[in-house]
Amino acid sequence: MGILDWRPWDSRTRVGIFVDGPNVFRDEFDVDLDELRERARDRGQCAVTRLYVDEHATPGLIQAAEERGFEVVTTSNDVDVRLGIEAVELVCEGALDTLIVVSRDSDFKPVLEVARRHGVHTVAIAPGDHGRSDALQTAADEAFTLSP
Repeated sequence: MGILDWRPWDSRTRVGIFVDGPNVFRDEFDVDLDELRERARDRGQCAVTRLYVDEHATPGLIQAAEERGFEVVTTSNDVDVRLGIEAVELVCEGALDTLIVVSRDSDFKPVLEVARRHGVHTVAIAPGDHGRSDALQTAADEAFTLSP
């Protein structure tokens, strides 16, 4: 999908990228963390780069994410809840100009809606067409589906 609400980006634009690890890092998807970071950098300065994982995440995934500059948040609870709360907190604090959510899960639609109400530009990135949430994609200002 193309840009729905275009505005110029510059180095002062504070970007937060929040990756739903259990939903994105699956055998059927080939997600490149470097590509995700580049998509964020295309929109400004990466103020927050977080990968949320559960207790089943492999040490290799955690190490790869940290090597690429992602803060890894491990939770034994529901990853979606933690990601959503932390993203909304930063939006409400005025810490972000652009919010990027990487997931296939429509549970993040309210997060994008809150961000938009607070004047934050929103981007939804799906790891692939399989199981992609149309609701999440339409709630965002911009939406992308990563190629396999």
